[in-house]
Amino acid sequence: MDISIKRGAPGKIKTACIVAAVYSGKSLGECAAALDRSSRGGLSRLSKRGDIRGQLAEVLMVPDASGLEADRVLLIGAGKRSGITAAEYVKLTRKAASAVVGAGLKNALTALTEVAVKGRDDSWKIQQQVLAFEAASYRFDEFKTRTKSKAARFTRLNLLLADEQESLLADEARISASLVNGLKLTKDLANTPANYCTPTHLADQAKSLGKQFKSLGVEVLTEAAMEKLGMGSLLSVSRGSEQPAKLIILKHNGGPKNAKPVVLVGKGVTFDSGGISIKPGPAMDEMKYDMCGAATVFGVLSTVAEAELPINVIGVIPATENLPDGKATKPGDIVTSMSGQTIEVLNTDAEGRLILCDALTYCERFEPDVVVDIATLTGACIIALGHTTSALMSNNDDLADDLLAAGQTSGDRAWRLPLWDEYQQLIDSPFADIANVGGRAAGSITAACFLARFTKKYRWAHLDIAGTAWRSGKPKGATGRPVSLLVQFLRSRLESRAQEG
Repeated sequence: MDISIKRGAPGKIKTACIVAAVYSGKSLGECAAALDRSSRGGLSRLSKRGDIRGQLAEVLMVPDASGLEADRVLLIGAGKRSGITAAEYVKLTRKAASAVVGAGLKNALTALTEVAVKGRDDSWKIQQQVLAFEAASYRFDEFKTRTKSKAARFTRLNLLLADEQESLLADEARISASLVNGLKLTKDLANTPANYCTPTHLADQAKSLGKQFKSLGVEVLTEAAMEKLGMGSLLSVSRGSEQPAKLIILKHNGGPKNAKPVVLVGKGVTFDSGGISIKPGPAMDEMKYDMCGAATVFGVLSTVAEAELPINVIGVIPATENLPDGKATKPGDIVTSMSGQTIEVLNTDAEGRLILCDALTYCERFEPDVVVDIATLTGACIIALGHTTSALMSNNDDLADDLLAAGQTSGDRAWRLPLWDEYQQLIDSPFADIANVGGRAAGSITAACFLARFTKKYRWAHLDIAGTAWRSGKPKGATGRPVSLLVQFLRSRLESRAQEG
């Protein structure tokens, strides 16, 4: 989806559809009023007779307004002219995007930046409009043969801004366009079936990104290299698969050479059968989404590289399948991690933490400022928080607060769970240094407690996205979360650095 800025009289702009606000009390917004003058009162007549009253997210598609260059106008209720909440703004932008894309239109011009939002600036409003249209227009039909080429695609979003706004917001539009591309990459990788999206496929995608962006350095470690490093925990998961595991490293060198990097670690289990502790059959196809943490890292690194953000970011992706065969790890086996800690594998379906722990130890060599891992780690997270909120756990309060704030700003929210020492005893093992599961109680927390034993040398946070990374049922598909949260987190760090001088 292309993003561009438009200026000038809205009635003279050629587009498939102009999206304009109507406020409570049938009051036309600034753009709608200008369109009304060009159409000789055509829109005000519709509002006066009650076709649209301005209630939040109420929509009216005007298919043919005389005097306008636009083919049609979408009037959308924007609530109180004095200002609405951030959540209300997100609701109306999503409704507008759904109406435009649902009508089969290929492009649109939105004037919704004019709507006042309490506590939010124009940059935020632009980002939310872009995210709404990205979500509404995204499709994954690479494997369809009958409908792939027939339906129209929404390909361009134009943002109507005043002349004085253009220079201030052009950079936001550029970064938002990069974010759209990053989200598409994340969703495409996650939605690709596991017989195509293998660990080798992820490695090839990393190499392609390295060729596309000069700021990205790429390294891929083979199983032999991981064996030399002592990554016995990670390799214990790949043992049952014919697909070789990969450790993928992406480095965006956008900041000062001496600046410590932010390291993002993404769980990349390209298919999770559960191994010997095999999962039940229903919905097992969705276990192709067990690499959404890895897909997130790809999306974030693509965004920061395309947007040329002046920050150092490293992505580390342990990629493997988890399948059962005669060589697969068995419940009760003990493996040795890269850190030297031994692990009793009580359940081979708790494999994500087994690959992440070696990746987290590997991160020590980068001397990171902070490390954030992203993983579809536990079903317990869905029980605790549902499909609305990602879980956050951390060994550092400032880092946790920064991630929570980024989630609030982006609308891609997380909620912090405790990581107290009292939970650590639940994963003690009588035979090894640590067990890979701690029972049903506090399952998401004990999974994070496991990872915490490998992150004592740096500030670290863990995002469990098992409930938010994809949708099930008829609308099944990847959501792209938490790409927006992490991009906002990185941008906020840049803003803080700029303010400090």
